[in-house]
Amino acid sequence: MRVRVLPIIALAAASIFATTVLPFGHADAQTTRQDRAERAEREKRQQEEAKEREKRRAERGPAPLARQRAQGPCPYVKILYDAARYVEFTGGRQSASAVSYSGEIQGVESRCAYESDEPIRVDMVVSFALGKGPTAPSPNKNYRWWIAVTERNKSVFYKQYFDMPTEFGATDRATTEQVIEGLTIPRANAQVSGSNFEILIGFDVTPQMAEFNREGRRFRIQAGQTPAAPGGQ
Repeated sequence: MRVRVLPIIALAAASIFATTVLPFGHADAQTTRQDRAERAEREKRQQEEAKEREKRRAERGPAPLARQRAQGPCPYVKILYDAARYVEFTGGRQSASAVSYSGEIQGVESRCAYESDEPIRVDMVVSFALGKGPTAPSPNKNYRWWIAVTERNKSVFYKQYFDMPTEFGATDRATTEQVIEGLTIPRANAQVSGSNFEILIGFDVTPQMAEFNREGRRFRIQAGQTPAAPGGQ
């Protein structure tokens, strides 16, 4: 299996967001203005990220296996919810002001090819959004992630880890795509189709990070501002 890593595109925006504390008496008006500003900023950022994704797709050309066809269904590919996000804290506190690094798997594109009783060949493009928080000790971070293959609803029989070195530089946000070519899944015979298998993708997270993800917790911090200690999370 060959991994081709595309360049990281740095974006000038904050990676993690938390609610700003507003003075009493002006909360409603300021919240309305803040919501409009946040919505406009979010829409602008989404448009910029969409343009970057289209640019990267154009630069890499046709996706792997674009001209190949499978005789049956492809394996089901999904991002494992418990490992879909990476949020690293400093000092053991789960608060916006204690975040050092963050990451999120934004999506995955995949194609497969096989015929007769040949193994299934799968190519994938996995998209990541990465962030540097207020307590990050360095502008560089090596994110570790993995791909696992299982028989549907059964135990994992293959798992491989990948390193993803990231340089944030002067920014606190970056996006990247990891291209996986030639993931091969053996089949016992021609009657075993791709639907018998499941491919899982996730960050290498600690049990505490997995629990944080399961709870669906997120922080919102104003870009370019030092976050106030939130009253709730």
